[in-house]
Amino acid sequence: MDLPVDADRLRADLEANAAFGRVTYEAPEKLGRTNLTGSAANRAARDRLVERFEDAGLEVAIDAVGNLVGTWVPDSADPDAAPVASGSHLDSVPEGGIFDGPLGVYAALEAVRAMRDAGVEPARPVAVVSFTEEEGATFGSGLLGSSVATGATDADAALAFEDGAGETLGEALGRIGYRGDDEIDPASWAAFYELHIEQDTVLEEAGADVGVVTTITGITHCEATIEGEANHAGATAMGDRTDALAAASEFVLDVEAAANEVVAAESDSAVGTVGSLSVSPNATNVVPGRVEAGVDVRDVTRESMETIVGAARDSLARLERERGVQTAFERPFDVSPTPMDDRLRDAAHAAAESAGRTAIDLHSGAAHDAMRVAAVTDASLLFAPSRDGISHNPLEWTDWRDCAAATDVLAGALARVATE
Repeated sequence: MDLPVDADRLRADLEANAAFGRVTYEAPEKLGRTNLTGSAANRAARDRLVERFEDAGLEVAIDAVGNLVGTWVPDSADPDAAPVASGSHLDSVPEGGIFDGPLGVYAALEAVRAMRDAGVEPARPVAVVSFTEEEGATFGSGLLGSSVATGATDADAALAFEDGAGETLGEALGRIGYRGDDEIDPASWAAFYELHIEQDTVLEEAGADVGVVTTITGITHCEATIEGEANHAGATAMGDRTDALAAASEFVLDVEAAANEVVAAESDSAVGTVGSLSVSPNATNVVPGRVEAGVDVRDVTRESMETIVGAARDSLARLERERGVQTAFERPFDVSPTPMDDRLRDAAHAAAESAGRTAIDLHSGAAHDAMRVAAVTDASLLFAPSRDGISHNPLEWTDWRDCAAATDVLAGALARVATE
């Protein structure tokens, strides 16, 4: 079914949300916002969303970690039936863009309004979701709200997470009035859709309106430590050095080489990155004695991820033999690739065809709340095009027409699944 959305209404919602935590720049093309969990901007964004839920006749629920759900229960629906849900998040990284997260929340709300306006009669309720602290910019490491809602993280443990100033998540949510007592359980949903900007250029290069994600990438974070010997940079002969940073430079290149080899031989979507280095004592006139390196490995297949991680371990073993350093390797974060539900993907493709929109399959190289929800119920992730693939940046941009086109597809898919 074709459910054209109100593009102007959607744009007005996104522009209003962008004002909360707005960062101003001299360059007019930069539209930045800083919306951190517990901030005044975050409270204002939440307040407005609740108002919009109530204006649309949705029942509002808030759980212990501030996840927000607005549920539409039309007369046609069995109020006890498992709802179909859709949404994303309102928080941002510091000086992030205006679409990352809010597009998914307000597109879901617009989809409900479009169904209501078109007289669609769902057989089950439809819920609009805003998860707390998806970005991990203030509390935890990301996907916090969806992790708690799906049982992957204990709520009390999450509420005890602290920001840089020592305030806990529970204290911050209480201060802004969003530490609720409702139960939000994605396992009770019949299905979940998330619409997000792509944050890459696949759709832009293909000229497609919407991407239907096949798999969300797996992510592994590793921590490598290389211990050498700090010594005087002038008085220590080159042959007498155990330079931890020189060894670490080889480690960085080994990880890059391993990822390139996997791309060439196994999986062209694999990536491996050494994204952080902590050098000690970090003085120009001292041979570095210790380096801590942060490694990020991602792909849609577990095997290729393990290949790169194995190569990183092998690199450290070689450096011990050849450079005399001592090394350690830990893997504190590991999430497997998450396939999206075929039934929901088919519904999205059918909705795109009905709406006259072009949809293509692609994978997601970034984590999203949908991967947590997929652990407990059927889930699907849709993408809208991103100009130049820029995100987490004030230059992030998705054309308003593209926002509306992707929301057309979301609305059609939700209507199909909700009327089954």
